[in-house]
Amino acid sequence: MPAMARKVASPVSDDSQKENTGVRTRVKAEKMNQKKLSKGKEPMRRRVEIEEQENEKEPEEFEEEEQEDELENDEDDAQDDEEEGEERENASPKGKKRVRLNANGDSRPADSQLKAEKQGKPRGQTLPRDVDGFIPGSIVRVQLKNFVTYDFVEFKPGPYLNMIFGPNGTGKSTIACAICLGLNFPPSVLGRASELNSFVKIGTDSGYIEIELKGPKGKPNLVIRRSLNARTKSSTFTLNGQSATGREINNRMAELNVQISNLCTFLPQDKVSEFAQMTPQQLLRETQRAAGNANLTAWHDTLIGSGKELKSIQELLTADHDHLKTMEERNANLEREVKRFEERRQIERDIELLELILPFREYVEAKERYGTLKEQQRKLHEHVMTLQKRNAPILTHKGTLEREIEKCSKQRERKKTSTRQKFDLISRKAQDNEKMEQTSEDLKNQLENLKTAEKNRLREIHKLEKSIGDHQQELANPPETEDLNEIERERKRVSAERANLNNELLELQGKQKDNVAEESKIKATIDLQLRNLKQLEDASHRKFEALTRWDRDCADAVHWLRDNRHKFKMEVFEPPMLCLTVPNSNFVHAVEGCFSSSALKTFVAQCEEDYSLLNRMLIDTPDAIGRRARIHTWFKVDDGRVPPPPMTQEEMRGLGFDGYAIDYVNCPEGLKWFLKANLMLHRTAIALNSQGVDPTRAMELVSRIGPRGEGGGASYIVGTVYNNVSRSKYGKRLPQNTTRTISQARNLVSEAIDQNVKRGYEMTLADSREQLAACKQAVEALAEAEAAIRNEDRKVKAELQTVIERKEAVDKVTKRLTSLQLQIDREQKRLQQLRIQPPVDKQRAQLKTELVSLARQRASIVKDYVKLVKAAIKEQEEATRLGLQQAQLAANKQYLEDLYKEKEEEQQRALAEYQEVNKKYAEAKQESKAKLALSKAKLESVDDELRERFKEIEERGEAREKKSEQVLADLEEKRAQLDMNMHTNAGVVEQYRRRQAEIETLTKTIEERERKAGRIERAIKTARDHWQPALEALVSSIGKKFSAAFDRLGCAGEVRISEHEDYDKWAIDILVKFRDEEKLQLLTGERQSGGERSLTTILYLMSLTEEARAPFSLVDEINQGMDQRAERAIHNSLVEVTCKADSGQYFLITPKLLPDLDYAERMKVLCVNNGEWLPDETRVGNMMSMIEAYVKHKHSKGSM
Repeated sequence: MPAMARKVASPVSDDSQKENTGVRTRVKAEKMNQKKLSKGKEPMRRRVEIEEQENEKEPEEFEEEEQEDELENDEDDAQDDEEEGEERENASPKGKKRVRLNANGDSRPADSQLKAEKQGKPRGQTLPRDVDGFIPGSIVRVQLKNFVTYDFVEFKPGPYLNMIFGPNGTGKSTIACAICLGLNFPPSVLGRASELNSFVKIGTDSGYIEIELKGPKGKPNLVIRRSLNARTKSSTFTLNGQSATGREINNRMAELNVQISNLCTFLPQDKVSEFAQMTPQQLLRETQRAAGNANLTAWHDTLIGSGKELKSIQELLTADHDHLKTMEERNANLEREVKRFEERRQIERDIELLELILPFREYVEAKERYGTLKEQQRKLHEHVMTLQKRNAPILTHKGTLEREIEKCSKQRERKKTSTRQKFDLISRKAQDNEKMEQTSEDLKNQLENLKTAEKNRLREIHKLEKSIGDHQQELANPPETEDLNEIERERKRVSAERANLNNELLELQGKQKDNVAEESKIKATIDLQLRNLKQLEDASHRKFEALTRWDRDCADAVHWLRDNRHKFKMEVFEPPMLCLTVPNSNFVHAVEGCFSSSALKTFVAQCEEDYSLLNRMLIDTPDAIGRRARIHTWFKVDDGRVPPPPMTQEEMRGLGFDGYAIDYVNCPEGLKWFLKANLMLHRTAIALNSQGVDPTRAMELVSRIGPRGEGGGASYIVGTVYNNVSRSKYGKRLPQNTTRTISQARNLVSEAIDQNVKRGYEMTLADSREQLAACKQAVEALAEAEAAIRNEDRKVKAELQTVIERKEAVDKVTKRLTSLQLQIDREQKRLQQLRIQPPVDKQRAQLKTELVSLARQRASIVKDYVKLVKAAIKEQEEATRLGLQQAQLAANKQYLEDLYKEKEEEQQRALAEYQEVNKKYAEAKQESKAKLALSKAKLESVDDELRERFKEIEERGEAREKKSEQVLADLEEKRAQLDMNMHTNAGVVEQYRRRQAEIETLTKTIEERERKAGRIERAIKTARDHWQPALEALVSSIGKKFSAAFDRLGCAGEVRISEHEDYDKWAIDILVKFRDEEKLQLLTGERQSGGERSLTTILYLMSLTEEARAPFSLVDEINQGMDQRAERAIHNSLVEVTCKADSGQYFLITPKLLPDLDYAERMKVLCVNNGEWLPDETRVGNMMSMIEAYVKHKHSKGSM
């Protein structure tokens, strides 16, 4: 995968990328720290002593806990700082200065971080969302004038997903360009024009980009305008109407964490392919910048720099240890010669005395420290106990309030339960009353309808009496009809006659069917014989038949390939035996001699995908031809790199060669790559005349080595002899020739036609044609007989229809008379029912009685309803009173909790201070006891003379005048004198001393470097302990979403971290699989197709969206190359991810949309309506106006 170069920040350009700004700031801070460190050792030591005094505290009444010795760490740090200052003073100009590390492993100074946190400065994280839904840094408004395709446009995106779509060429990607350039990011981010004036619309002199960004919460928005001029490459900025520089705009973008230069948050159309071409290391760095913990990039930079520095220090330590060992061995040899003890007794006695004084002085000093710490420990313990007693009443009062709150809460719940029960009774009473009211209304309606019902009854009685009379009159006078039995006998006779005709017709049709089948069989025989004759004449078919006899697997594979060419991406060539010919038959033997038998049967693919499919279907599985075929396949990427011909045309003709083998073949163009790369036909010269070629000269020319080392061997054919010239790989690499005799060609020549087979085909064809003529005569005779039968059938059918119509007329009259009798019976029954109905007055009295009863019941319900309402109101008032009481108690409790928390924090601080002093006190006490025991043991171990001398010094007070450090210095001085008191050659002594000094210096250097290496290792561990878990959590979160998205598409995807011992080689690997038969493969710019890369890119960006810190993100035409299923799934997932309540602003630019896509209320759709023929009127063609007019029309139409 080609590496993507990152733009280096220019020291004089305001358009440099944002990530370089932080680097320059850190480098300046490091230089300032180094200047402070180089001022000397004494100020640093004084600071260490002050820190020791401030940090030494801890009492013995509390439990002693094991902690790190802070004093030692401070001393080590002080020494490290001093040694670093010395190293910088003594370092060579080429030496590398180490960046100081803070406790978090960050290469930036810890003081500057604390200062930034105290001042509330942003540290690369997304700011909180405002009440209008926008995150600070989101785009609120965009206005363009004379910019690329726009004369003037202004639009306002939403705070969540913004879909921008329109036809190609309308200016969708121009919006991405405007956002990038308007916020002072370089044009190189877009991958388009490199000069600013190229973005001014053609035909205009100037234009501008105005972008309004959401400001931090409680602060006004930022309105940034960048003015462009078509005549110059420069531009100007204004910020909220005031003139501003590019650096000021950059600083504002850094504060808002805008990351347009990051492909993970801002992916223009022309940069989509670059995402897949990013190295895994670049992908890791860009992902860290875009999402997760804001310190990920800083931690990573720290690990990279510290890792390199640690490696160089370890290499120096290895060399120093080797040198130290050598010098120590040499000094040991000299030391054996110079050590003499005869004159050193006095010095040794002085040393013994100083060794006796030293532990006593150390004991006295330790006892003094113990006394001081003891007094501090007692005071701090008393202070802690006082704070504990002061906080006790607060806890007691808090418990009382909690009990009162619980009691009040229970009483309130009981009142609320009783109130709900009464409201339920009230609801049921109301429902009962409504039901009774509905029943009363029904009874009233029945009472009103009694009069109308009586009139209708009398009218219906009169109507029924008249209808019955009319029907009885019709029954008394029925119409005359034919005899039905006579009609039926005539129908049966005509039907039998027609059935006979149908039988004759069926028998005739059976004969016709047999004749047609015979005719089809004869025609098939004729076609078969014609094809056979044609195939005899077809040389290609004869080759295929020869291949079938030679290799059945290869022939079956060719047959399958011809039927399944549509499954391959590019053309797969059949074996050269079939698809290659030699037009000039004189050269066919020589050309075939260049091929092995396997090469003649090799299938050639033009791409790796087709090569894999061919192998899988034919060789690896029996899916294609029912068995695993044993065939030869070949594929190699056509990079055009093949060795050139060994001789020029002039040289070849001069030697008597006719030409190269490649010149005499006729084959598909794509097959020539196989002939050149595998068979070297372009380097195989042919000479049919064996007498006209000088073998020695020919061997010399074909074995020449070219200027770039190519060549050194080739092949040539002279007559029937094949010569293969090569050079030995050993010795003088002399040329050597291997020859073989070429046999007659069998596979690239056409076979002769078998005349006996041909005559057999022709005789069969003549017989079939005679049979076909006889069948046609029989067809004509049968057709005439069929026409006569059908003519007679039409006459009989007409006669039968007449008989059926007569029968139907008689049946109709009979049915009419039967229907009249049934209707008379029904009407008489209905008439009887109407005459016996009860009187109306009785029904009226019954309805009134029911109405009075319902009224009494409703009055009773109303009384109960009023009582329940009054009781419910009373209980609700009591519940409200208890709720207010509970709220007051809760407020009092919260106040006490806040007060207790404040007091508890004070107590904990005092306790921590006490514990620290107590620990130091215990250590001082233990140290004092140890020093006392050591002093007593030392005094007991010396002789009486030395003990008396020590007593005299104590009585004079000389021992108390010196500190232990001074005593130790005197002791070291005496020991040095002892080393110098020797009887040996002065030169040897000097050499010994000089080397001893070098050993000490080197030892200090080694110790210094080991401490430095230890500090770096601790810093690396600290940084890695912060960085790796945060990175793993981020990648794990992205990977889960990424894999889930691929699973929904029926594919597979995985995101994982690739670790390495060098931190700059850590990477994020994206592995994808789009087909079941594939394995997970690393995403690259070459392995996957464009659609697959686009799909992977958008899924990774979607997975990154929920973790992103940038206020807005943008992708441009990422769905190009996707099929509809993938595009729909991607769109729906994108809507789901970017329209959550906590999602940031997102821009999706696309030229097309599928129908019936998911829509969310939070998303906003922006349609680009731009082109050459837009109307001049402001409101004409405005899409929002058209939508509003359509909605109003629908509402008015629905209300009519």
